[in-house]
Amino acid sequence: MGSAGRAGTVRDAVMGFLRDAGMTTIFGNPGSTELPMFREFPGDFRYVLGLQESVVVGMADGFAQATRNAAFVNLHSAAGVGHALGNLFTAFRNQTPLVVTAGQQARSILPYAPFLFAEQAAEFPKPYVKWSCEPARAEDVPAAIARAYYVAMQPPRGPTFVSVPIDDWDRACPPIAMRRVDATRRGDAALLDEAATALANAARPGIVAGAGIARDGAWDALVALAEDHQAQVWIAPMAAREVFPEDHPLFAGFLPAAREPIVAALSHHDVLLVLGAPLFTYHVEGFGPHAPEGAAVFQLVDDPALAALAPVGTAIVTDLAAGLEALRRAPPKRRRSAPALLQRPAPPDPGRLTDALVLSRISALRPPGSIVVEEAPGSRGAMHDHLPIVGPDSFYTCASGGLGHGLPAAVGVALGRPGERVIAIIGDGSSMYAIQALWSAAQLKLPISFVIINNGGYAALVEFSKQFDVTNPVGTTLGGLDFVQIAQGQGVPAIRLNDVNDLDASLKEAFTSQGPMLVEACVTGRS
Repeated sequence: MGSAGRAGTVRDAVMGFLRDAGMTTIFGNPGSTELPMFREFPGDFRYVLGLQESVVVGMADGFAQATRNAAFVNLHSAAGVGHALGNLFTAFRNQTPLVVTAGQQARSILPYAPFLFAEQAAEFPKPYVKWSCEPARAEDVPAAIARAYYVAMQPPRGPTFVSVPIDDWDRACPPIAMRRVDATRRGDAALLDEAATALANAARPGIVAGAGIARDGAWDALVALAEDHQAQVWIAPMAAREVFPEDHPLFAGFLPAAREPIVAALSHHDVLLVLGAPLFTYHVEGFGPHAPEGAAVFQLVDDPALAALAPVGTAIVTDLAAGLEALRRAPPKRRRSAPALLQRPAPPDPGRLTDALVLSRISALRPPGSIVVEEAPGSRGAMHDHLPIVGPDSFYTCASGGLGHGLPAAVGVALGRPGERVIAIIGDGSSMYAIQALWSAAQLKLPISFVIINNGGYAALVEFSKQFDVTNPVGTTLGGLDFVQIAQGQGVPAIRLNDVNDLDASLKEAFTSQGPMLVEACVTGRS
């Protein structure tokens, strides 16, 4: 291994381990307590600078999801970690493996509450990290970072945190060897057989699938299972990744995040298979049963916590690819006719510049194999209707509901999938939470097409206010934002789209740009 050389410093041991673990890209925004880490920075590493710590974590999140390996993040003490907490929460909900480090003041002055120190540093990011530590000795730092990596990569994956005092990096320390850690989860064979038998005997089977399908690389296995059984496939509420080809005859649609509508939508199924998702994610209070009466429910998920909190049914903790392979061993016991095709929405009005029209033209004009990163909550319904996701590893969004993830995540995805076109569809309100990511995209010359859906406010919040009979909600109107100037000021070419007749030409220009380009689509309303 590369880390098995001569004894050196804590810094040498950490860099050697990061090299062996494939974490040679460091995402950060440096402060004074991090500077010794970067003395004699290795030539085979790269440092990706974000202009604010939430941007740093968002970029690392996209990169880790795209590469399927943990990303290394370096933040600054308490203030930097505080800035990053929103996207750290999102990474936790996304189940994204991150190793997050933060600088700490020198050990010798910690008793005196020095400037820019972190009190109870390991407690600060909890509960949204899987493991957190400030090592007792400098010599323990490499082992702590190694443990943080293994824990981050163990399903359910997620972020971990290590606080490192400034004077630790130059202390003498032997190297640390990379170990192989098998984190595969294979579900109980008897329970998987029971689920397979129920599915085989079902008259009207239904499948609800979530982001675990993408995380475990089980797209093709799900398509095969659904076709074996002629089972309709629903997308779980708030799924943050691609799940199933949305142009497939067995695609049934998107479930809402509300109990009664979920039960109503699934009421005709006698067996329900929930894959890689909670059972179920709710956004509003609901009452009554959690699943249709009389339906047998089986959940396959890699997270024991999600298995434990499921209100009904049989939960099996397993890797989804392995679990679906086991389910396919029991062929269907009866012939089933194909379910009715999902009724597709009418095309949007081509004469009005609505979000629906913009999304439909993105669907028609996007380059083959391009990747969509989305954070436009007010246009989520229009995206479901007019921008179908039809291939694996082609869609990323935010699992937490917090804003400020999508724009920097697009930068991270583009870094992790070099040479591939990334299309970032971001709301005007969402974009302002992490607008500094445009600068990173420009500096890195990444092929990202940013499409800002400018509807003049927090449209999703206005829509949601109807749930509570709130009319004219305060603080939801945005004005005076010029995204063209904002982008150009950070080095990203940009154009404003006001005329529906310019829509196709603007998108084509953005989709063929060599580096990043932004299109501000000033939409007039929902269709």
